[in-house]
Amino acid sequence: MLAVMNLAWMVQRQAGNSGWIDVFWTFGTGIAGAGVALLPFAGDAAPSARQGLVAIIVLLWAARLGGYIARRVATSEEDTRYARFRAEWGADYQKKLYAFVLPQAGITALLCLSIQAAAQRPAAGLDLRDLLGFSILIAAIAGESLADRQLARFKAAKPKKGAICEDGLWAWSRHPNYFFEWLGWLAYPVIALDPARPVSVLTLIAPAVMYVVLRFLTGVKPLEETILASRGDAYRAYQARTSAFFLLPPKHGAST
Repeated sequence: MLAVMNLAWMVQRQAGNSGWIDVFWTFGTGIAGAGVALLPFAGDAAPSARQGLVAIIVLLWAARLGGYIARRVATSEEDTRYARFRAEWGADYQKKLYAFVLPQAGITALLCLSIQAAAQRPAAGLDLRDLLGFSILIAAIAGESLADRQLARFKAAKPKKGAICEDGLWAWSRHPNYFFEWLGWLAYPVIALDPARPVSVLTLIAPAVMYVVLRFLTGVKPLEETILASRGDAYRAYQARTSAFFLLPPKHGAST
């Protein structure tokens, strides 16, 4: 992943669009995660059915998210987060961006601990827990796709300047796409968490890490700082009545 993120930095610099970093990280994490899931540890034995299932879960996640981001980057202007960093960092942008990009390889490594712990659950054959974990991933992909479509429809309607999307899921969360992205990482503890098997606690790393990343590092925090700079009080009112992350009923009558 260090090699992948170095390549991502070089590609975005050549392309003039730092959104390619997210594309490389997503596909790179998907391939690394699937590889970790399939790697057998019992001599020359073939990967188990559970290892195969976990690899499929990782690859489905990467294909959906990576494909979506790649299409957006190829057809749109630079993501507002990176545009803001570019404006703030000025001549130091590429140097500071490099320091921002490389630690993402470490995030992948942490996620792979959870993936491996789930893939290596010793129970023979697939069972209800495996089915539930897979179902969570599918539900997360469906929810994130729905949120993306609702936002796309809102933008396609050409709303007046400063308008805020509150359609569907966006009335229940200011970032439903991030919520469902996080939800998918719960598949791994659902598949493998077992108090009697201490190593299975590693499966909690993925949802914990992704919550911190999405809620406080590269997701909600920098995005909302950018939105507030352009939409001001209208967005503050939206913040007051709408959950930042989790899907919760809106607070009717809330004001700034």
